[in-house]
Amino acid sequence: MPENFFEKPILNSPYNYPGRHWELDSDGQPTNRITEKRRECSYITPVPKPKKKKAKEETPDLFGGPKGISVDGELYDPTSIINEMRGYIDRWRKLPNPKDWGVTPETQRLLQHWRHHPFEGVRPFFCQIEAVETAIWLAEVAPKLEQGKKFRRYLEAANADANPELFRIALKLATGAGKTTVMALLIAWQTVNAVRHPSSKLYSRGFLIVTPGITIKDRLRVLLPSDMESYYASREIVPRDMLGDIAKAKIVITNYHAFKLRERINLSAGGKSLLQGRGPELQTKETEGQMVQRVMGELMGMKNVVVLNDEAHHCYRERVGADAEDTEEDLKGDEKADAQQQNAAARLWISGIEAVKRKLGVRIVYDLSATPFFLAGSGYREGTLFPWVMSDFSLMDAIECGIVKLPRIPIADNVPGEEMPMLRNLWEHIGKSMPKGRRGAKNLDPLSLPPKLTTALDALYGHYKKTYDLWADRGISVPPVFIVVCNNTSSSKLVYDYISGFEREESGKTSFHEGRLELFRNYDEHGQPHARPRTLLIDSVQLESGDSLDSNFHEVAADEIAQFRREIVERTGDQEAGRNLSDQDLLREVMNTVGKKGRLGESIRCVVSVSMLTEGWDANTVTHILGVRAFGTQLLCEQVVGRGLRRQSYELNSEGLFDVEYSDILGIPFDFTAKPVVANPKPPKETVRVHAVRPDRDALEITFPRVQGYRTELPSERLSAKFNDDHILVLDPKLVGSTTVLNSGIIGEQIDLTLDHLAEVRKSTVIYELTSHLLFTKFRDPGEEPKMHLFGQLKRIVREWLDGGYLKLVGGTQLAQIKYKALTDMACERIRKAITDAHIGENKILAIIDPFNPIGSTSSVNFNTSKDTYATNHDRSHVNYVVTDSDWEAEFARVAESRKEVLYYVKNQGLGLEVPYLMGADTHRYIPDFLLRIDDGKGPDNPLNLVIEIKGYRGEDAKEKASTMRSYWIPGVNNLGIYGRWAFAEFTEVFAMEKDFEKLLQDKFDQAFAAAGEGETQNLIV
Repeated sequence: MPENFFEKPILNSPYNYPGRHWELDSDGQPTNRITEKRRECSYITPVPKPKKKKAKEETPDLFGGPKGISVDGELYDPTSIINEMRGYIDRWRKLPNPKDWGVTPETQRLLQHWRHHPFEGVRPFFCQIEAVETAIWLAEVAPKLEQGKKFRRYLEAANADANPELFRIALKLATGAGKTTVMALLIAWQTVNAVRHPSSKLYSRGFLIVTPGITIKDRLRVLLPSDMESYYASREIVPRDMLGDIAKAKIVITNYHAFKLRERINLSAGGKSLLQGRGPELQTKETEGQMVQRVMGELMGMKNVVVLNDEAHHCYRERVGADAEDTEEDLKGDEKADAQQQNAAARLWISGIEAVKRKLGVRIVYDLSATPFFLAGSGYREGTLFPWVMSDFSLMDAIECGIVKLPRIPIADNVPGEEMPMLRNLWEHIGKSMPKGRRGAKNLDPLSLPPKLTTALDALYGHYKKTYDLWADRGISVPPVFIVVCNNTSSSKLVYDYISGFEREESGKTSFHEGRLELFRNYDEHGQPHARPRTLLIDSVQLESGDSLDSNFHEVAADEIAQFRREIVERTGDQEAGRNLSDQDLLREVMNTVGKKGRLGESIRCVVSVSMLTEGWDANTVTHILGVRAFGTQLLCEQVVGRGLRRQSYELNSEGLFDVEYSDILGIPFDFTAKPVVANPKPPKETVRVHAVRPDRDALEITFPRVQGYRTELPSERLSAKFNDDHILVLDPKLVGSTTVLNSGIIGEQIDLTLDHLAEVRKSTVIYELTSHLLFTKFRDPGEEPKMHLFGQLKRIVREWLDGGYLKLVGGTQLAQIKYKALTDMACERIRKAITDAHIGENKILAIIDPFNPIGSTSSVNFNTSKDTYATNHDRSHVNYVVTDSDWEAEFARVAESRKEVLYYVKNQGLGLEVPYLMGADTHRYIPDFLLRIDDGKGPDNPLNLVIEIKGYRGEDAKEKASTMRSYWIPGVNNLGIYGRWAFAEFTEVFAMEKDFEKLLQDKFDQAFAAAGEGETQNLIV
């Protein structure tokens, strides 16, 4: 096996287009060669040979025919259509002008936000955005393109056989790639457009999210806009001004079991027969309409909701009749029982959605899954890809982007004569010795596990111990997690007892048996249970009974339990919900918080499970997995291995990539291999919650106007300009590009490429073109004719700017380059601001306030960060921490709190105070550092709002930001007269900061702040 693939397998940034991949040979193994393009979508499923071979078959039946789906006379298989779709999406994504994207303005803004916003915390991965881009393109762009309509016809054909009543689109993302975030992006796109385009038939603000179990249902509560940890705010899924639109979404999250029709009358079989008598069959179950009302009452009255299926490979209708293959009847034993159970669940799931369509209407169904394949016994060949999959980000793609851990499985051992290492497919060697029943291990002996199983446990545990010690040495505050996945409840109970210890009756006495794996023991050496269990048993029986939680656990975890009770009350608004918390809910909370510091599951080191862990569990501390069950296909392998693929650290290294992390696996015949070594974990940074302390500090709340732009009333008299350093434009190679280039062939003469020829352009030509651009773009309102009478005055001012040395040419740049449109815009914006400064008091500048969200407040601050922080004084800030991006900011926080004139202050992070400004022709948003309210002598009832910027090096962008604050934002807000008095100051020397701030507060009060409402304070720079 090539060495480099395992030493440095990560090739791409998770946030950028995956433009490189490892070449694989015909067996799917790396060749140690890197291909400089994206990996094409392809899927070769190593499945067992069909049990039933039909003579008519010539090629594998992908769906609906021998070679694929017919569209417009052409045959397509799912992977070829995905690759073709990628090409369209790639070309569409690269269009530079958003107006050419063919989407609504709201979609346009969301796409720009997801692609370019400087996220405070977790940033969406490329694959997450691409999945949503696919949905957007199919909905908004494809119908306008002739070629795009083909994809719609393909989807209609793909759904016709399997989902005739529904229109489904599947988005395939590897486990750990963040399907929850994709759902949040989809909901945001649909909701914002539905709210702002209520008559459109493309969008909906009603959503039904269907999950396969309670674990996932609990995890997806972050998709509710009202949840404390809602992704839309905490992960900045939408711009802050769109949060009001998101709040109008109606979202119901349910597990598919809720679709089962319930009995309305509790009767025994005899009682029901008695009541029925000789009449027609007594209908005691609820109707379809009543079921819909019960499951999604919040959506009643809405039409055409959007359905999101999480782990959607559980949702299908099995194929029957002559075309069916791999049916339930072809299976035996546990496999047949599993297939019957899976098919029944799939029928219930898809029937429930069909019922919703009949009663409410379903606009579209989005399926999300890492493994959207038909299961065994479904009537389709096991492992067949859902043909309505339109986007694919495979496990190999995820590994090459570092989004997931690299799974390692055995490749060699010291057992002679076997091609496959024994511990790679453990079940083949122990299956006959394990219990067959699904319930009751009371009479079975945990100490009598097959030796090959106990050997496997010891082998993997030995490596786990090294990892555990390494994590402890690195100061990681939670332990790594070891998972055992068993075939049935009896086996899981045996393994659990063997690992953690157990008691049993022997000759009328209770005897204690110590757990065989020390770090996983739930009992001490005296047989007393640890207050906090280290090993957790998860199966349906435990979830119903809550037996795993004893009184000691309740006592020691009292604070955490109380916290969870408070969270439930806050989420539901129901005081009784917190008081009536059951042990089952606590057990689920333990499970959902494994690996999370300060939560109920933080002490768990080992989880023994039947099948619950095949999906929906998102712990990122799993390092070891042992399979104690049969794995018929790579589908099941990937589902189970997926529990160990979520990364522990999401910090980028110096190359802008993730460091490689590993998950070590035994007993699962998965198709990735590696050498067994202990990976050095990267300790995660400690995170803190930054939030407004409510209601304790509500008296310290600071509000501010949300400014969208500016309106300037032109002076009617003679124009003049007031130039200063902020109006300087420096043209250098960093801004304009290389000005001298050495070109050379492999042989022959070398030449220098320079810009010397541009020196021939006359200065008068430059002045004319700058003046024309200034007149037509900066001094003309939309729809109006240019004010040609101003041309002469503007020409004079342009000449003053050039002659005054405010255009600086360095590094071989030329005057003629100012004619480049982007540079012309930059120059004209500086000249316009100089004119505005000269006419303050004559022409009124007014800020344009966001009509949908006019006021921002410190009360909305709520996010998590791993950056350095400074704890604020309880009587100086509404927010508990200042996030310090530099030592300068920490020093300023100290200085601000030391001055009695500062009433209160806040760091502008997660606050939403943004200043729109122009850089060239592009609109940007500037985020100042601090916002203070100070007493400048007019008393605390009439404070001065002081916006502070801490800046070292002042590049062109910094000058533009400061100039906009002084020339537009401050006077524009002050002139409105309803948001208080505002001023701006900039500090550029860290060591002089305290002295400068004291001078600002004491020496400049009367001069700088007396006329704050008249717009003079904006010129203050310290």
